[in-house]
Amino acid sequence: MIHVWRLLLMSVLLGWASLALAKPVVVVDVEGAIGPASSDYFERALAEAQARGAQAVVLRMDTPGGLDSAMRDIIRAIISSPIPVITYVAPGGARAASAGAYILLASHVAAMAPGTNVGAATPVQLGGMGGVPEGDQPKDEDKEGEGKPQPPGNAMERKLVNDATAYIRSLADLRGRNADWAERAVREAASLSAQAALEEKVIDVIADDLPQLLEKIDGREVKLDGGSVTLRTAGAEVQEIRPDWRNQLLAVLTDPNVAYILMLVGIYGLIFELANPGSLVPGVLGGICILLALFAFQALPINYAGLALMLLGMAFIIGEVFVPSFGILGIGGVVAFVIGSVILFDSDSSFFSISMGLIAGFAVVSAVLLFAIASMAVRVHGRPVVSGAEQLIGAEGEALADFTATGQIRVRGEIWTAATDTPLRRGERVRVVAREGLRLRVAPLTTAAPRDHEPSA
Repeated sequence: MIHVWRLLLMSVLLGWASLALAKPVVVVDVEGAIGPASSDYFERALAEAQARGAQAVVLRMDTPGGLDSAMRDIIRAIISSPIPVITYVAPGGARAASAGAYILLASHVAAMAPGTNVGAATPVQLGGMGGVPEGDQPKDEDKEGEGKPQPPGNAMERKLVNDATAYIRSLADLRGRNADWAERAVREAASLSAQAALEEKVIDVIADDLPQLLEKIDGREVKLDGGSVTLRTAGAEVQEIRPDWRNQLLAVLTDPNVAYILMLVGIYGLIFELANPGSLVPGVLGGICILLALFAFQALPINYAGLALMLLGMAFIIGEVFVPSFGILGIGGVVAFVIGSVILFDSDSSFFSISMGLIAGFAVVSAVLLFAIASMAVRVHGRPVVSGAEQLIGAEGEALADFTATGQIRVRGEIWTAATDTPLRRGERVRVVAREGLRLRVAPLTTAAPRDHEPSA
């Protein structure tokens, strides 16, 4: 009897010890479009999980898709990870669409919550709303192998589809999942519910919540690059890694619309500073905004032709401020800037493009400002000169003494040497008809009687 109690006590102690020694599980949440901020956050969290000695990372995901470059960064991190990555599409109502489907298939363990879906992995540029256009679908006999007849359609479309198909098939084959369905997800934008995905062997498990997921995968053997490991996740400590301030700032800045607005604010700030030197605040604010915009652009897929057009348009707009061309430079600058804005981002994702309403708003505001500048230039051009030497032509003055050829006159409070072809008397009103260096040529204005006052020096 004593031996039985000893055995029971030993088993309890061993159970407590195993729980105490169980490594934690780190949870990373990725929601929304996958972009540079998402990949940076995941890679940093994965490194932090390794530093904490975690036995696995749960990537809890809900995404409509995102950038191909960011998706591939995440997948590369998963494949090379020394600890298992468990991708869990949750909570109910979440989805792993487009880029999310690739990440799910690449994970060591793929899981979904009830009420979620996966698929629709066709590159967005090929039709965004439903895969490859009808008539561009490859024939069954053309899906495999090279050198066979190519399906009808644009060569670039075929290239993108074939590249995406080969990539997603390789990920499915790597994890022993349904590669045929993965190909349909690209070519036909096929999607599956959680239960259907389990039946099609696209995922490994369905779990209502995170604790149930950890219980269901407990004891599962996972293959890593360095060998196989057995998960001991039942009852393991769960630790969450949240995005830090750097990730949050990057997420805001890499929103294409935010980056575009920063660029516009920077441009207008510099224009105002150059037009009004010494204002300081617009120049400082504009410089900071342009640097932040350039930081965001280097993290986003930029079309350099679009960026060059934007810079050219900016140069034309600034030129209009300093060299008024009655709107020619300004209008050309706006047109170049708008075209550059439309083609600025080289991405197959609709989540990383500039709002057309924002571009149109900039075009309208700029056109109004340039029209106002051109109107002012036209009005100023038609006014008489009010400064410099030319302002004296036509000015009225009076003779300071009697003279027949040369003498002195007062014009606008200044005493000038004047020449005349008509004798003048002191106090007689004259008009300046020409300027010859430091001497004015004048003519009598009226024959009014001279005024009796002494000239002042």
